[in-house]
Amino acid sequence: MGFPGTWMTESESVVYRVVPKCACSTIGQVMYYSDHGEYFDGDIHDATSGLHKWAIPESQPKIEDIVKNHRAYAFTCVRNPYTRVLSSFFDKICGIQRNGSRYRGNLVPKLIQTYGIEVEGDFDQIASFRRFLLFVRDTVKFRKPMDPDIHWSAMAGHVSTFIVNGGRYDRFIHTETFSDGMNDVLASIDTKVPVNMKSVPRFNESEGHGPKRAHPVEEYFDDLSRHLMWEIYHRDFKLFGYDFDDPSNKMPVREVDLDEVHVKLGDPG
Repeated sequence: MGFPGTWMTESESVVYRVVPKCACSTIGQVMYYSDHGEYFDGDIHDATSGLHKWAIPESQPKIEDIVKNHRAYAFTCVRNPYTRVLSSFFDKICGIQRNGSRYRGNLVPKLIQTYGIEVEGDFDQIASFRRFLLFVRDTVKFRKPMDPDIHWSAMAGHVSTFIVNGGRYDRFIHTETFSDGMNDVLASIDTKVPVNMKSVPRFNESEGHGPKRAHPVEEYFDDLSRHLMWEIYHRDFKLFGYDFDDPSNKMPVREVDLDEVHVKLGDPG
């Protein structure tokens, strides 16, 4: 299986496991800048040079060697599951993507027809989101009507492939304390070009794709929604230090215990 979703600087200074909807665009640009002294012109996900990626066949032997022998600092970034799934809804379901089309072609029409989701005009965001969450549960739990999409599948699943296939993380950072976390990463590695996090723009590629969230986070999650969130994301809440009981508290309540994560996500079974 290798190391899907893994990026590495060309200088081999740092390895990063991408977790969708967790500041991945900004992290990729910081990595790119740390080697080249400039940002990639465009969406870093489209870059086919200047950064090693597992999706680039020529990069795979280099990434595999570095990761399996732990010859570079390795990290990833996680996010509060409540705000992450809300972001997926507004970006991927309600929004128009940068290619001018709806995400995944006929997905949104299928959700409108099957789950009663609305995305046009002055729609009821709360009702539509809760129906979307039911769809998310169906994809994760039953793999119907489709396999779960990377943007709303559990973070633990993304993170675990790196461990199961022979990698080890040195650091988990939280999206909510992003600058502090990235400063810790940068302080732990030798970069070709110094990076000042205070001057790094936020490369939020999904910003503006969809409508603005009209309500506080907690208003989207009633008792049933929270039950579904626990069913889908219980490992994310427990392993990555987020407060399941209070959807209004987006901040992590503790640091990630690296040993716990490696033990609990390292079993391929």
